[in-house]
This record gives sequence, structure tokens and C-alpha cells, in this order.
Amino acid sequence: MRNILVLLLLFCFLTPILSADEDTKAAEANTKASGRIEAAGTVLDEIQGAPDQRIPEEVLGSAECVAVVPSLLNGGFVFGGRYGKGVASCRTAKGWSAPAFFTIGGGSFGLQIGGQATDLVMLIMNKGGMDNLLSSKFKLGADASAAAGPVGRHASADTDWKMRAEVLTYSRSRGLFAGLELAGAVIKQDKGSTREFYGRMVPFKTSLKGDIEAPKAAYPFLSTLAKWAQQAAK
Repeated sequence: MRNILVLLLLFCFLTPILSADEDTKAAEANTKASGRIEAAGTVLDEIQGAPDQRIPEEVLGSAECVAVVPSLLNGGFVFGGRYGKGVASCRTAKGWSAPAFFTIGGGSFGLQIGGQATDLVMLIMNKGGMDNLLSSKFKLGADASAAAGPVGRHASADTDWKMRAEVLTYSRSRGLFAGLELAGAVIKQDKGSTREFYGRMVPFKTSLKGDIEAPKAAYPFLSTLAKWAQQAAK
């Protein structure tokens, strides 16, 4: 009888501690997802803030979706040559959609600027590319054509980027910014980060088509995206 009482007392004592520990882990996980949102906004803001080394206004203004893979140097994530975690948003009738979390890995990451990419930006340019993104898993170069995007305040007279690429890709390393060749890289939904951020599983289509409202924690990325997209449209 005494042993049973002891076990009951231990259970009553440990349950709040375990519950608090689970809440702490959930909060930390959500913080990581929110940190990626903030980092993505910072990356886009810094890139577009450069006077001559940026995504051309007409290119950004034509993009259906924008995806950013930031390098979080303060821990938790580092984008190497073959694996990264990012966040994406697409245009909707109401503005930019709630963010979708994804991973990218595999394939050949050929850097035109040399060195190792620390930040990656992908622009989905048309309905075909958008449909592939909404499928929540696709392979660049196979399911969706990809090409290095043009760089500068304005795109050159060459209109190849309009005609042949569903996805335009860019990289930034140590302040250098240029188009990036990605071949065979696989993009798929980051279900863990999705659950962490939304508190439940949210399919790619639900978030990227604007079927759910973006949480306030998404604003650091979405407001930055809206600012530069609006400027590009002028």
C-alpha cells in the first residue's frame, strides 16, 4: 500500500514537470520556425537593397512564388552544398500567401560565383512551376525547368528567362550575389517545421493558395516580400 502511495505521489509530482518540458520544447521548435521566417525576410531585404546586384524588378514583379533558403549562422541550420531548409509564399487574390516550409537537397549545386552558397533564392515564374511547387515535392531540372536568374536593377534585353525557365535561382555568399545553377535538387515539404509553426499539419496547397490566414509571426517575411514586389510593379 505504501509503495502504491509513493508511486502516486511521484506521478503527481513529475506530471507537471514533464508537461512543462513538452511545452518548452514546443515553444523552442516554434521559435526555430519563426527564426527562419525572420531570416528569410532579412535575406530578401538585403539582396534587394543592393543598388546594382539584386533581382531585377521586372523578374521579381513577374514571379508567381518566392522561396528563400537562409543560412542561420547563430545555430540550428547551415546551408551547405546539398541540403537546406527554406520558406515560400505565392501570390493570391488577397496578397502574398501564408508561408510554406520546405527542404531542398541532393543534386548538383554549381556555383557561378565560386565558394559555397549561404543564401538561396528561388523564383517560381509561371503556372507550371507553381503547380510543381504546390505538389509539395518536385525535382529541379526534371519536374520543373530551372535556370540561373539574371542579376541587376533591370534584366537585359535577353528574354530567355521569360520563355524557358519555370524556376529562376540565385545564391549569395559573403556579399556576392549571382544566378545559381541547380540540377537535380529535390524540394519537398518540411512537415516538422510546418507543425511547429502552425501547431498542426497544413498542406502546401492550403497555405500557398491563400486558403488560410498568415499568422503574425509570418509578417517579417511577407511584409518584406510585399514591399519589394510592390516596388517592382511601379
